[in-house]
Amino acid sequence: MNTNTKIAGILFDLDGTLVDTALDLVHALNLSLQEHGFTPCDETKLRPAASHGSLVMVQTALPDQTESVHFDVRLSMLSHYQQVNGDKGRLFKNLDKFLELLTSIDIPFGIVTNKPARFTRTLTNKLNLTHKLKCIVSGDSTKVQKPELAPMLLAAQQLECKPDNILYLGDAQRDIDAANNSGMISVLVEWGYIGEKDTPESWNADLSIKDPLDLLPLFKN
Repeated sequence: MNTNTKIAGILFDLDGTLVDTALDLVHALNLSLQEHGFTPCDETKLRPAASHGSLVMVQTALPDQTESVHFDVRLSMLSHYQQVNGDKGRLFKNLDKFLELLTSIDIPFGIVTNKPARFTRTLTNKLNLTHKLKCIVSGDSTKVQKPELAPMLLAAQQLECKPDNILYLGDAQRDIDAANNSGMISVLVEWGYIGEKDTPESWNADLSIKDPLDLLPLFKN
């Protein structure tokens, strides 16, 4: 990125970037697995899949089952997730401090996620985040999802910022692709749900960070 670029806004992916939702997602899936007669799956196996959505989590837990079984288990998982969403979800380390800083220097921030709105809003409400967010673009806010452009451009419009003045933080390749495709500054968060088979070094992120506070130098005039 151009070191002279003025950062006017920040956007976050949700699961695995802003909020650690893995425990709730795994719990919902394990309830579904038990309901369908399968053995619960260990969190360490499922955690890397949590950023890729419910279907990938089901496929990870049941790699040898049919598409029909995956469909049924996923449907049940989403029903259970409606009940447990946000119970154990927490902001990742130092993000509370980072959001406070952004508020203090009048940098607007929001979310672009592929998570459906019915789950997104429940989660941000439980974490007392909703009123702090300038925009919330969910997976069904536009006709397409990340890495397509529409949700990214909608969020930029709602932040009232040009895309090239926005940092987009994410933990998956589609997040980095979405940021790069839309002209935003892509930031890979290394604390996210990155699996052993992922190759984040090949995703072409503009920045890679281990802690949100690593971004503080970008806001010092």
